[in-house]
Amino acid sequence: MVDDAPHTLPTGNSLHEAKRVLRDRVVTMRDALAPAVRARASQAIAERICALDSWARARAVLLTLPFRSEWDASIVVARALAAGKLTALPRVDAGARMLRLHRIADLGRDVGPGHLGIPEPHADCPEIDRDAIDWVLVPGLAFDAAGQRLGYGGGFYDRLLPGLRSAIPRIAGAFEMQLVDAMPLAPHDCAVDAIVTETRVIVARARSG
Repeated sequence: MVDDAPHTLPTGNSLHEAKRVLRDRVVTMRDALAPAVRARASQAIAERICALDSWARARAVLLTLPFRSEWDASIVVARALAAGKLTALPRVDAGARMLRLHRIADLGRDVGPGHLGIPEPHADCPEIDRDAIDWVLVPGLAFDAAGQRLGYGGGFYDRLLPGLRSAIPRIAGAFEMQLVDAMPLAPHDCAVDAIVTETRVIVARARSG
């Protein structure tokens, strides 16, 4: 766990700098994880996610795929497809600075490098209406026990999440070392309901966004 994140609430340039420092610190720590450690932790995170009651009830899930040293969320994508769940992945609409949701049926066939090299569904995969989604896996660089999330800085999920139905579970997967004591926050930052790590499930406090 990163235990020296800012405990105040910076604003303006100081907020931007606090987020940048925390991003750099967590990415450096995450990159330093040995591949075997990352693989074992990813499997444990995936098992805990797929054991959630909310996952068992979900029929249409919005998931994500790993980029660089992120935990391997493709394990959860494969489980969703095998279980017959409607499985959607985000695709960046760079012009609109929004995420479009596309259904996939086969990881090998339907996915390739997209925006900034991040794995995305191909443009010809069927687009899914946001209202069809009833469970979402939210990526992030760092999280705190209240469910607050630090993303990569593009704001894509902070724009996407308010457009999803408010009652659907928002679940994040993360390595334990991505947890922080406190998060530098902006008013538009969106929280999650639970963070699943390789060792536990943290049920967050009630979110407001």
